[in-house]
Amino acid sequence: GKLFRWPDLQHPAELKPLCECQSFGVADGPTVCCNPYHFSRLCGPESPPPPYSRLSPNDEQKPLDLSDSTLSYTETEATNSPNVTPGDFSDASTSPDAMKRSHWCNVAYWEHRTRVGRLYTVYEQSVSIFYDLPQGNGFCLGQLNLDNRSETVRRTRSKIGYGILLSKEPDGVWAYNRSEHPIFVNSPTLDIPNCRTLIVRKVMPGYSIKVFDYEKSCLLQHTAELDYADGPYDPNSVRISFAKGWGPCYSRQFITSCPCWLEILLSNNR
Repeated sequence: GKLFRWPDLQHPAELKPLCECQSFGVADGPTVCCNPYHFSRLCGPESPPPPYSRLSPNDEQKPLDLSDSTLSYTETEATNSPNVTPGDFSDASTSPDAMKRSHWCNVAYWEHRTRVGRLYTVYEQSVSIFYDLPQGNGFCLGQLNLDNRSETVRRTRSKIGYGILLSKEPDGVWAYNRSEHPIFVNSPTLDIPNCRTLIVRKVMPGYSIKVFDYEKSCLLQHTAELDYADGPYDPNSVRISFAKGWGPCYSRQFITSCPCWLEILLSNNR
């Protein structure tokens, strides 16, 4: 990975295998994949992670130049690195085998305050969400029509490209940024409990982030007081914006001000 993609890579703990790889999740398998494009970089915290975070490595796993408990991940764009070849994703509406299984999420695509197109129901363990058909097989945003789009929306749509790979894994839901521009993420399990400050994470190209933690979600729903939440609150909703951020650090205070964004509505069935 350091030789072919990320010269500033310091430690294997900064990498995560992609679920598309045949070696993913196989313990003590006969082969070990070393294709650098079958991995992504972990989106590290900007501040020391809380005790429950799995991003806190053991002392022996820390890179040599780390200080305190913060992983020195650098969210620099991986330049001159081709995108991972799109995997064999099945459209949930056309797969008979998938229809027999229960879905784990629905995906809604929004442009500012307007939802565009239908809800996309996901049955497979992973789904590619991208702009144009040659860039993958899954939820194609480029085919969703809307009259009188603003120029801002048109420019942002052109930046979606290969979009994201969304995957349901044993520890939670992960998003891998396959595009050439940042994505911005917020979810109940990324926010600090009982805090009014909205946390929006910036995820650079080539990076992955756990957008939803099942274990933490269960703890929050049983212990957290939701009185602090302003307005409607959905403990199973993840929001992802393409190219444009929102929240306290940006001019856009609400995600409904973002030109192109996704709402991931997670099912209660794990």
